[in-house]
Amino acid sequence: MLLNLHVKNFAIIDEVDITLKDGLNILTGETGAGKSIIIGSVNVCLGGKISKDIIRHGAEYAMVELLFESGSRAVINKMQELDLPMEDGQILITRKITNGKSISKINGETVTAQSLKEIAGLLIDIHGQHEHQSLLYKENYLDIIDRFAREEASKVKQKLAKEYNTLAELKKQLTQLTIEEDKRLREISYLEYEVSEIKEANLRPGEDEELTSEYKKLSNARIIAEGLSQVYEQMGYQAAGSAGDMIGRSVKQLAKLMDYDKGLNEFYNQSLDLEALVNEFNRNLSEYTADLSNHEEDFKEVEERLNLINHLKAKYGNSIEEIAKVVEEGERKLEQYYHYEETLRELNQSIAVQEKEVRSLSEKLSEIRTKNSRVLSARIKEALVDLNFLDVSFAIELTRKENYTQDGFDDAEFLISVNPGEELKNLSKVASGGELSRIMLAIKSVFADKDEIESLIFDEIDTGISGRTAQKVSEKLSEISGSHQVICITHLAQIASMADTHYIIEKNTDGRTTRTEIRQLKDQESIEEIARILGGARITKTVIESAEEMKQLAKKTKQK
Repeated sequence: MLLNLHVKNFAIIDEVDITLKDGLNILTGETGAGKSIIIGSVNVCLGGKISKDIIRHGAEYAMVELLFESGSRAVINKMQELDLPMEDGQILITRKITNGKSISKINGETVTAQSLKEIAGLLIDIHGQHEHQSLLYKENYLDIIDRFAREEASKVKQKLAKEYNTLAELKKQLTQLTIEEDKRLREISYLEYEVSEIKEANLRPGEDEELTSEYKKLSNARIIAEGLSQVYEQMGYQAAGSAGDMIGRSVKQLAKLMDYDKGLNEFYNQSLDLEALVNEFNRNLSEYTADLSNHEEDFKEVEERLNLINHLKAKYGNSIEEIAKVVEEGERKLEQYYHYEETLRELNQSIAVQEKEVRSLSEKLSEIRTKNSRVLSARIKEALVDLNFLDVSFAIELTRKENYTQDGFDDAEFLISVNPGEELKNLSKVASGGELSRIMLAIKSVFADKDEIESLIFDEIDTGISGRTAQKVSEKLSEISGSHQVICITHLAQIASMADTHYIIEKNTDGRTTRTEIRQLKDQESIEEIARILGGARITKTVIESAEEMKQLAKKTKQK
């Protein structure tokens, strides 16, 4: 569940910090107080788009923090998969925005937008106007069915997608192979040239790196030779005062002194070892320097080889490994072209087998969808009745498309009739804005029993409703909050009175700046806020009594 929301320098919000509770959390406030900004900040924190004016005027940055607590196995597995730390089941999501740029972090670790989306999708479900508008587009219906049927459908869908992609690849190969004879011959000639050119180069892995290092050495051979000559002179015996000369003199001196003191024997032996080491060093250095004398011939050979490799890289790939893959692919295609008829026949046979597999999986998926659609439509209808669609009829119609996709061959349509005697019609053509929000709430309530998502946010769920319908919506929200944390922004007293925890969003000004603030209401304050919603600017004793009565009725409803 969402434990805490911290927002700073966001639009007209200076800084707010909200501790949220279990059950039904209701947020109310006057129009323009910033209720939508609160939900907007949550959306932004979870990866939503950033507007230009998102940073509060005069501030350098905006920041939103969401603290979740979850014991969901799906969440724990996803955190482990993304290699993100998690202690005591808590997940802190932070997004900081500066000059149009932003950084998102989960438990202190910077994350990509995709990783953030994957985690957020398991923690919270945000329902706003945009989402219930999605019911106007039939392409979303199949996703709803598959989500309901995911326990049965997920593995079939994964296998179908894999087999369909294999089929698509086979068909792509067939298209590439099915070309005119003269074009095929030209392609053979071209591929033979490519393969031959690369093979003749006899490349080996890592050769380019070795040659680059050798090229660097040889291109500076003269500088190296001159430097080594100085080293040899300083370490050898030719010059007086050189290391070799001085060590040789020291050896002779120690040999004389040993006549007087046998205790110097160890020093003498060490000096002999040192002289031998210097001799070996000078001998090796001399040989290495001599090898550099042929540097011009070696340099030319290395340069020519590097030029060849770079030429092949420019034509076939950025590395020797990529060039090798070009040979493999070229030889594979040549094999197909050399045995054109046989390859064509084998490819068509493979496509036939693969199409059969895709068709079989699509049939299986369609059966799962058909079975679950019946259950889903019945549950949605039941939920719609709870939401004051008293004479509603609802059905899900599955039809078969002409072509397969990786989602099978099904096409879905949601059909509804809200008045007795009316025939079922496409949902997208008959539902009003208020009806769409209730239909989406009905769908959410059905999924609440199946989803592991612990927190749901509802914004504009009360669009276009009032009276008895508003009461029914409040009861449905309360029902969902029995097993999920629900956070709801509302303009309606019926919904506000059902709150387990009630917050007010207020806009205050000091004459120079305007800021949005939020605070939790005590019981009496909640009644006064409900009275404000009922009576507007003028709150009478009668309005207060009505608000108190609504709270009492809501309490009794929740106890049923």
